[in-house]
Amino acid sequence: MSGRAMKSQLALPTGIKKLTNIAVVRLKKHGVRFEIACYKNTVVAWRDKHEKDVDNVLQTTRVYNNVSKGVFAKEDDLLKAFGTTDEAAVCALILETGELQVSDKERKHTFDNILRDAVTVLVDKCVNPETNRPYPPGMIERALKDIHFSVDPLKSAKQQALAALPKLQKVFPIQRAAMRFKFTVPALHAAATLEMLQGVNATVESNVEIEESGAESGASNEVVCTSDPSVYRTCDKFIREQTGGLGRLEVVTMAVMEGGTSAATFEYGGGG
Repeated sequence: MSGRAMKSQLALPTGIKKLTNIAVVRLKKHGVRFEIACYKNTVVAWRDKHEKDVDNVLQTTRVYNNVSKGVFAKEDDLLKAFGTTDEAAVCALILETGELQVSDKERKHTFDNILRDAVTVLVDKCVNPETNRPYPPGMIERALKDIHFSVDPLKSAKQQALAALPKLQKVFPIQRAAMRFKFTVPALHAAATLEMLQGVNATVESNVEIEESGAESGASNEVVCTSDPSVYRTCDKFIREQTGGLGRLEVVTMAVMEGGTSAATFEYGGGG
């Protein structure tokens, strides 16, 4: 196994010294509390599939009733609750389904970080549809607080920010900024490409016939358009399935927007 060396038992501090490098994941089952000890800031990464080596997540494969007191779970309790005494298997289950324990200080730190990152996502990816300009970060942050934006430490900031968008739209005009795509397709597929783009309400900016040197398919068309980001999968599927493997799709601009901000055009008062 790679990653950090696995320990069989924690070296727990004595007296009133608190553990500062351990994240506890807890699961209650059949009236018994089971806990596992993990490295800080690894549980969410594991659940998001960013961290794939469990050795980098678990401090030990022992299962506890109380990590901070060093009390191990009894085999009888493990067998009754999980149907096995294989502690590595039980650790894996608790890691996937247990509740990550955080202190008030850690919770606030997590909330502040996710809120900050969510604000950044919304500023980078959303615009005022009336001006096609982004809103300033301070306004977005106030709006999130006014809609009682609730942070889930087990979900990414991007996921939570975009999930909050429908609530924000009830407070002031805001929407996802369009993406700019470039399609390069054999000329004989150009008409079908334009028809598909019309079907997803894309705005075609240019359609140019190009001659690609050495290309077996002959002439091609380069179509540039802007559209809602949600149509990306439809466009990608079209390229893969309808162009005989000869088409290409590129994202030219992740968020199409004008320069400056919309503060002067639309002033959000908050509290509404």
